[in-house]
Amino acid sequence: MAVKADHWIVQQAFEKGMIEPFQESQVSRGRISSGVSSYGYDFRLDRKYQVFRGTAATLLDPKSIGEDLFEAMEGDHCDIPAHSYVLAKSLEFFRIPRDILCICTGKSTYARCGVLVNVTPLEPEWEGYLTVSIANLSPARVRLYSGEGIGQLIFLESHDPCRTSYKDRKGKYQGQQQIELSKIQPEDAA
Repeated sequence: MAVKADHWIVQQAFEKGMIEPFQESQVSRGRISSGVSSYGYDFRLDRKYQVFRGTAATLLDPKSIGEDLFEAMEGDHCDIPAHSYVLAKSLEFFRIPRDILCICTGKSTYARCGVLVNVTPLEPEWEGYLTVSIANLSPARVRLYSGEGIGQLIFLESHDPCRTSYKDRKGKYQGQQQIELSKIQPEDAA
């Protein structure tokens, strides 16, 4: 007998502490949906944001992004300026098992406002709060709501655990507790 995908997510979340805090059912009335969906989990935004304050003349170098280009803010919502972006923190803490890979997609509610959500895959044995990059492609400000859904994680389970996990590689974003700007390990690092 095949296990329903939504039941599998609930089982994994409880057995392995994969998602905390965990919403066992989908919450959507009066809110942007979050919680367990048919084949994934709609994760939420925390109250913490980093709003990009650079200009069109600013050079963003992924090898060296200055914290002075961002303004930290905390609140019930965050407005993304037109043609700009913010970094945000997920409300949920994730612990990905060694035999699971998660792919993130944005929510269609925000996509209809010109918002693009980007999170790289959650690799096997990665854990932490997500740093979410949220771009406003529209010519108008767009409001984000803390505590509500921002993206969906789709879980892919392997029959065999991976040979080398994110934890094994000592990944630079392992265990992140806050919004992290891009990091590059020095060439002389082991």
